[in-house]
Amino acid sequence: MNTTLQALWSDTPVGDPVRQRLYRVLRESIIQMVLVPGQALSEKELADTFAVSRQPVREAFIRLSEAGLVEVRPQRGTFVVKISQQAVLEARFVREAIELAVVRLAATKGLTADTLAELHDLLERQRRCIAPHDHARFYRLDEAFHRTLALGVYQQAAWKVVEGVRAQFDRVRYLSVPDSTPIETLIDQHAHIVAAIEHGDADAAGLAMQAHLREVLISLPDLVRRYPDMFEDQQTQSLIEEASS
Repeated sequence: MNTTLQALWSDTPVGDPVRQRLYRVLRESIIQMVLVPGQALSEKELADTFAVSRQPVREAFIRLSEAGLVEVRPQRGTFVVKISQQAVLEARFVREAIELAVVRLAATKGLTADTLAELHDLLERQRRCIAPHDHARFYRLDEAFHRTLALGVYQQAAWKVVEGVRAQFDRVRYLSVPDSTPIETLIDQHAHIVAAIEHGDADAAGLAMQAHLREVLISLPDLVRRYPDMFEDQQTQSLIEEASS
């Protein structure tokens, strides 16, 4: 685990504040299941791992708690929270509301040639993740794809909202690859979104994004069956039916 954490640490900008770098590393570690649901986190061990003081680790814990990724239990310690299906479905709802509006706007108003070129470049880079099974890199490129769409229609505030809710959603998406949702499927969905935008078809773009974001509704029941200890609630079917209606 320490090796993976240190590798993620080395990927963060050296010039950024230590507390910011720690937050990014721990957040990504939780999303990528390096730090698994229910795992206890030690301020001292993490401070030793990154050769920092305990204060920035404590500050990172506070931010992770606010993001709903860890729970600080007085006199007991800090723990990675189990995945809440309800939180995942709420995050999907928010993302769908925002990102459908984004792609419909992109199809209606159009995107610049530079933005379209960037989207096609991201698609090609995502395809290069298939053969080496580079899931971590794919999800960084996935985030870049959705961010590029939002910023391409000048909706930076909307993207900040998406960033704020996506952590729980992304834990499930990361867990679902490759067995529940192959990378190829997600890339094909991205390609359909771009094609609809290029054709100026707002309805098709919206439907393509909706299908993409609702992929989690397909994979979630399977993941709960396979990894019951990672989830805090087990009433999958009723939650899925309510979210799909």
